Amino acid sequence: MAKFLSQDQINDGNGELDFSTFLTIMHMQIKQEDPKKEILLAMLMVDKEKKGYVMASDLRSKLTSLGEKLTHKEVDDLFREADIEPNGKVKYDEFIHKITLPGRDY
Repeated sequence: MAKFLSQDQINDGNGELDFSTFLTIMHMQIKQEDPKKEILLAMLMVDKEKKGYVMASDLRSKLTSLGEKLTHKEVDDLFREADIEPNGKVKYDEFIHKITLPGRDY
């Protein structure tokens, strides 16, 4: 957060942020995030041959062992939502489109 704050805001004496400053920081952070780009970059790291797809088993392995690790159940749920067969191919564009759609209203 410090990269979004001026020295005056960091050194305000009590070390606390007011709510308005917090909202400003969060807004700036969210604007910088691009989930589609981040997912694509992660998939490109798995696809060394640049085929345009990865095998579901390879994607599962990465999702359960790297970064913010998912459980096997979470990966199962993700694959089910994205209509991915456990031993199938995962095409980047289709996968990214399916998992970045707005959530359903139940």
